Amino acid sequence: MTRHRTMVDAQHVLGANVRRCRLAIGLSQEEVAERMGVDRAYVSGLESGRRNPTLTTIWAIAQALGVEMSTLVSVAAASDPAPPIRKRAPRRKPTG
Repeated sequence: MTRHRTMVDAQHVLGANVRRCRLAIGLSQEEVAERMGVDRAYVSGLESGRRNPTLTTIWAIAQALGVEMSTLVSVAAASDPAPPIRKRAPRRKPTG
């Protein structure tokens, strides 16, 4: 396995765990973002494995979710089923 592949896998493990923990406590991506002081799109990027956060950022995520950092990087935790995704209502186009 190449180094790049390992890094991508680690990003996906982290993202799956962030999403699982977030949904388990009933928070939206926006609420987690507010707790971290980042944009909602950043949380989305973390959850999808597109972001490669620093150790400091992983600490901030853990604090925002009320979990240990080890929970976020655990391969075993990432394989646990995530709660079902809530369907959002479609966005309305502004009138006028």
